[in-house]
Amino acid sequence: MTKKLFFFSLLILAYASCTLPEEQTARQSATFEPKVIKVNYPATFKDTSVQDNYHGKIVKDPYRWLEDDHADNTKKWVKTQNNTTFSYLDQIPYREAIQKRLEKMWNYERYSPPFKEGGKYYYFKNDGLQNQNVLVVQDDLESDARITLNPNKFSEDGTASLGGYAFSKDGRYLAYEVSEGGSDWRTVYVKDLEKDQKLEDKVEWCKFSNIAWYQDGFFYSRYPKPSEEEALKGRNQFQQVFYHKLGNPQEEDQLIFADRANPNRGFFANTTDDQKYLAISVWESTSGNALYFKDLSKADSEFVPVVETFDNDYVFVGNAGDRILVLTNYKADNNRLVAVSTSRPEEGYWEEIIPESKDKLSSVTLAGGKIVANYIHNASSKISIFDMKGQLEQDVQLPGVGTVNTFNGKKKEQLAFYSFTTYNRPTTIYSIDLETGENKIFKQPNIDFDSDLYETKQVWYKSYDGTEVPMFITHKKGLKLDGKRPTLLYGYGGFDISILPGFNTTRLNLAPIILENDGVFAVANIRGGGEFGKKWHKAGTKDKKQNVFDDFHSAAEYLIDQKYTSNEKLAIYGRSNGGLLVGACMTQRPDLYKVALPAVGVLDMLRYHEFTIGRAWAVDYGLSENPEAFDYLYAYSPIHNVKQTAYPATLVTTADHDDRVVPAHSFKFAATLQEYHQGDNPVLIRIESSAGHGAGKPTSKKIEEAADILSFTMYNFGENVVYEYDVAQ
Repeated sequence: MTKKLFFFSLLILAYASCTLPEEQTARQSATFEPKVIKVNYPATFKDTSVQDNYHGKIVKDPYRWLEDDHADNTKKWVKTQNNTTFSYLDQIPYREAIQKRLEKMWNYERYSPPFKEGGKYYYFKNDGLQNQNVLVVQDDLESDARITLNPNKFSEDGTASLGGYAFSKDGRYLAYEVSEGGSDWRTVYVKDLEKDQKLEDKVEWCKFSNIAWYQDGFFYSRYPKPSEEEALKGRNQFQQVFYHKLGNPQEEDQLIFADRANPNRGFFANTTDDQKYLAISVWESTSGNALYFKDLSKADSEFVPVVETFDNDYVFVGNAGDRILVLTNYKADNNRLVAVSTSRPEEGYWEEIIPESKDKLSSVTLAGGKIVANYIHNASSKISIFDMKGQLEQDVQLPGVGTVNTFNGKKKEQLAFYSFTTYNRPTTIYSIDLETGENKIFKQPNIDFDSDLYETKQVWYKSYDGTEVPMFITHKKGLKLDGKRPTLLYGYGGFDISILPGFNTTRLNLAPIILENDGVFAVANIRGGGEFGKKWHKAGTKDKKQNVFDDFHSAAEYLIDQKYTSNEKLAIYGRSNGGLLVGACMTQRPDLYKVALPAVGVLDMLRYHEFTIGRAWAVDYGLSENPEAFDYLYAYSPIHNVKQTAYPATLVTTADHDDRVVPAHSFKFAATLQEYHQGDNPVLIRIESSAGHGAGKPTSKKIEEAADILSFTMYNFGENVVYEYDVAQ
């Protein structure tokens, strides 16, 4: 289990000019003059009596009533705002054309890397426009694929999705999580793969949980059942680990691990492949965890601590006999792999298997009797293969500068699989022989997007304090840099998350349209992320969070100085913590950006910890309860820094089932912007129904949202978007 898989559920916090393709025509901005679309903003009630005293500072919160998502007034406000937004979007002449182009571009077969269970190969597949990916199985790599689990049948509208999943050790059973409407809440079901039938087992109220099989059942984590009104916004507290035996009702599940003295702590269970050890990672924030293990081969054995503090990360990788392998940044900012003896788990007996290097060791996989190490080298992937003693055997020759998102292999299987992608090339699946290092293409997409027309380069620019920051820039080959190119700048900058090259449908579904219209797509690897280890992350947290925004402002200024674009053609986009990034940057430098696109953002920095899992983010942000933290939070909190001035054209996006970053953040920010905005640029909010923070969002909703964001952006750039087939059809 990699660190990113372990902590991702907690994070807010889940990125060209030659000849145009036959169906496309060149950009026609010279002859296109968009009409002004008048916006009549709905009145929003302002309750001036609501205020808080933060360490002697009175802070008003007039739109707090919007935090009550069940209230009739809030529902009415949502409906009115959506009506206003879609009335605007409906008048953009090429909105439908962009949606059709996206549908055609997305209509290609997509695959995940295969993994082997019970002697068979499984992988996920999407025919193109299916709302959810389908799990299929092959008896061997040459046989036909059969459907094992089709999440498209979970609900009629495609809004129910697959969360985590795990196969029993013998491969007979599949336990899988189902999310309704994009919520982080999960319900676990079990399928008997031999009989091809769903069992009666049902485990509810799981969130931020793994499924760890042991014998004829599995370990999992869940919270107490919340009330209906608190389900999507109430604090998540008192998580516990249980064991569910197949055939038993959930009420009979055995309590395995809990900490009632610390209600904000959570737990993540893993079992080793040989079923000898159970490991429990204990977390209370998005960085740092304690680690315990239990010998399951001994009756009534106790949990043994490996580490009980939360100052560093300790990621359980697996075991090698009686040694547990742990990936950690303890005494290693760029991570190292250590072996912990189960008989002498004290630090003095740890053995370093792979030492720290200049590149960050992002994740480790045990496969083919080897240790496969996935490094981050200058914000892109590097794969190295070691023997079990930590001796380097070979560096894998990857297809280019890009990202290995998933590496699947078994301890005793020589053949493994991985995915590889770049900013202008969609994901390709490769097989690799772990003895020889030979790579072969297993599945290659056939997409209606000519990747060969585009190029990506990495540049380094200076932030305000002189720090060198890397940025990837993608555009058509030979593109004339005249300072007038429509440009989309993306960033994240938080929670040790690395933003690496990828044709990723969460953040890059916007890029192809920009690129096809002679535009530029840029990704800044700003501080707060994990691209360069712990120091890079810490340099963008708490009282140093302003570094993140300065890095992003500097990236924008670099793009303007180097004649890629201008402040009239520059849009900024970010999701979750990236939504905070956009909110802070647009309120700090409204003159620098033409379009701002904060998506599912953390925008009220004084109250974020009051909802769901928000308190876990304090390791990056700090808490307004602390006087020193209040000062810097208040200084950049987007909602609290809106003033009477002209803001960029803004489209805030959120969803009604987002229980990671509750939509109240976006509601209150949009209401505040509409109150104070002095310019002619539109300031709108788009609220998706039956959707959450992003995971599991149906393909149809992703395309609709992308079309709305793109049409809004290009229209406010004053750019035309023309595709010949739109006229013909």
